[in-house]
Amino acid sequence: MKCPFCTHLESKVIDSRASAGGDVIRRRRECESCARRFTSYERVEETLPLVIKKDGRRETFDRQKIFYGLKRACDKRAVPVERIAQAIDAIERALIESDRKEVSSIDIGERVMVHLRSLDEVAYVRFASVYRSFRDIAEFQSELERIAQDKKPASEPGATS
Repeated sequence: MKCPFCTHLESKVIDSRASAGGDVIRRRRECESCARRFTSYERVEETLPLVIKKDGRRETFDRQKIFYGLKRACDKRAVPVERIAQAIDAIERALIESDRKEVSSIDIGERVMVHLRSLDEVAYVRFASVYRSFRDIAEFQSELERIAQDKKPASEPGATS
């Protein structure tokens, strides 16, 4: 590991600890040349599929784009950032486990909407209105009615099974 202070290539590990989630190893190191200490983080490199955009371009999966979209949808809503991060983790895990080399941005958007709906229905409608490009109030109303219909218990009169 290259020392960030003197760029010497040899260092010794003084301490290693796993993160709370167990997916990252934190290592305290000491440079064998200048004796300064620094921290490094080690994580398994997981291969995420390329994202095929609507215009056909391909780009690398960017967790931050999903985070910003969810954060904007949840703006001024009582949704903890930890829950947003958990949703993104679940989406990322599903993509990794799918073993697909490419995935459409539409597929990712649908996965985001599934998780967002369970986080906060208002945030879901906000996201859906932008994502699905609602053209008028009728499309917006249709989505609200679908949400209301899905919430009805099966035993309620007028509910469909």
